[in-house]
Amino acid sequence: MNTNTGVELLLIEDNPADVELTQHALEVDHLANRIEVVRDGEEALAFLFCRGAYAHRSFDKPPRLVLMDLKLPKVDGLEVLRQVKADPRTMAIPVIVMTSSTEESDLVRSYRYGVNSYIQKPVDFQDFQKIVKTLGLYWLIVNAPPPGRAFGAQETA
Repeated sequence: MNTNTGVELLLIEDNPADVELTQHALEVDHLANRIEVVRDGEEALAFLFCRGAYAHRSFDKPPRLVLMDLKLPKVDGLEVLRQVKADPRTMAIPVIVMTSSTEESDLVRSYRYGVNSYIQKPVDFQDFQKIVKTLGLYWLIVNAPPPGRAFGAQETA
């Protein structure tokens, strides 16, 4: 059983309407009690790497899931993804890209950088809610989160 009392879901999204829809979809079915919202890539990196305004955070309590847009101000989502998946302290955190981008290059780069799932945002309100609910059910309820030892220095066999 996961005893992590930190953030369950880190939502990296600059569109206020998408933030509201995502939070609502997760809260209606009680899928995530602790959601942290950051509005740009720079703030996301500060949160995930425990620096700046988030220096009080501990790497011992990573979010169970990161749900992020690619088109972010300050630092784009691909760079956030690249840094998260390149660092042993954060690489085990499941990251889902949920974006309006239809660019194949974004899809290819996301998977090359280690994204766990890539979803194109539906434009229909009900479809959007269904997707978020499905993601929440799978990643926060069904999926076994990585154990604490998955974070940190690389293990040798």
